[in-house]
Amino acid sequence: MAYIRDLKWKKEMQVKDLVNSYRNLGYQSIELEKASNVIIKMKKNNAKIFLTYTSNMVTSGLRGFFAQLISLGMVDAIVTTVGGIEEDIMKASGDNFGIGKFEADDVELHEKGVNRVGNIFVNNESYMHFEDKMMVVLKNLYSKKKRWPVSEMLNEIGLGLEDENSILYQAAKNKVPIFCPAITDGAFGFHLYLFQQKHDDFIIDVVRDFGNILLSTSHDEKKGVIALGGGVSKHHAILGTLLNGGANYAVYMTTAGEYDGSMSGATTREAKSWGKVKDESDIATVVGDVTITFPLAMINALDQLSEEGLLDA
Repeated sequence: MAYIRDLKWKKEMQVKDLVNSYRNLGYQSIELEKASNVIIKMKKNNAKIFLTYTSNMVTSGLRGFFAQLISLGMVDAIVTTVGGIEEDIMKASGDNFGIGKFEADDVELHEKGVNRVGNIFVNNESYMHFEDKMMVVLKNLYSKKKRWPVSEMLNEIGLGLEDENSILYQAAKNKVPIFCPAITDGAFGFHLYLFQQKHDDFIIDVVRDFGNILLSTSHDEKKGVIALGGGVSKHHAILGTLLNGGANYAVYMTTAGEYDGSMSGATTREAKSWGKVKDESDIATVVGDVTITFPLAMINALDQLSEEGLLDA
């Protein structure tokens, strides 16, 4: 049996020293250290790694970190929600998001044209700039062909973004597919709708792209899932692995609880009952804010993989 050990600070303490001490700290710290080790195993054992996340994480400063992970070869496929696409494009176009307060006066913010995402402020002007950008993007897509599976469309858009911190750009550059099953669930979808009113032969093929998700891996490959948050992005990734024999490795990070049966709160243990995760798989579920938990777990993994020469960079 392992025993609890007291945490001690030491001068010039590194992230890996801190995270490694978590294995004896207790509560979610133990799960976080376990999650980091599962990520290391994914990479060492050449698993195909699916990274899933919800749009609020791109609103935050994790956006550039996700892009960096793609460039380092830590991601083989992405599944996300449409807000994460929109806000990546906004930031790549030069828009900045402000840091505010959770306790801000929301009526006053609305009057000023400011949209609040937790304690992050997004100005209406960013959506106006996005609209201008989309008009150009959709015309360009339409001129090339009339029918686009979602991931192919996002790859084409990414090729036109020149921002090293852009997820779409790095994904296109490194041939990492981005799947967004609920592509209409936001401003992006609204602009697709408006464009289609004038060009009724312009089709965004979500069903074809579902097939692309399923065919992005196979029974023979080892598969790993890093699911940050829940909902449609998490479910599509693990459904893809389910239909190909289940994931060998799985890390879920969420603030949701499992008591209500939601996909967001479903644990890696529950996934075994569905066959989404193999019976003998390495798993970890970390409950907490991903802007805190994910950088700690992943940076520890990157440090160790880098020391062993296992990163692409």
